[in-house]
Amino acid sequence: MTTIILVPGYTNAGPQHWQTFIERKYQNVVRVQQENWDMPERDKWVNALEKTITSIDSKVVLVGHSCGAVTITQWSSMFSSNKVIGALLVAPADVDSPSAISEIHTLRPLTFKPLPFPSILVTSDNDEHLSLERAHLFAKSWGSEIVEIPGAGHIHTNAGYGEWIAGEKLIEKLLGSKLLKKSQDQSQSLLV
Repeated sequence: MTTIILVPGYTNAGPQHWQTFIERKYQNVVRVQQENWDMPERDKWVNALEKTITSIDSKVVLVGHSCGAVTITQWSSMFSSNKVIGALLVAPADVDSPSAISEIHTLRPLTFKPLPFPSILVTSDNDEHLSLERAHLFAKSWGSEIVEIPGAGHIHTNAGYGEWIAGEKLIEKLLGSKLLKKSQDQSQSLLV
């Protein structure tokens, strides 16, 4: 069975974030644990992802948001694993942009190497952390299919993205199968 690895961005994914809904709702989902969510460091974040991937015995699909999506692409340029069968890159933050918030400058530079696995980049026409033009450049460079959602902002909680069924469908597209729901008991244990 394939494992979903959630790779949240700067400040982690809070309780109402779509990544947290996926973690609570489905089986075989793990979240990368960063040493410091509020002070990203490129090498530490990439190494935490590598540690998570190597700890899993199954195939994996990576699901990153914002700086987490950036971490996936950076991991791919530094490491390789035949375990990874796909990646969903949601609203990757343009950390190279002069207007990027200073806290994420430490994730520079972006990589533009093609990803060696299928990927889908999800973007919006009004994301404050990624222009549509740059999103298309990223998708072309990484070899990603691109999905544009009009008016979705940074595709996070503040933009109205809690439970996100369309995002779950994109993960299933990469999996080639349905996500398996947790039992009621498993779901409740994550709420405590």
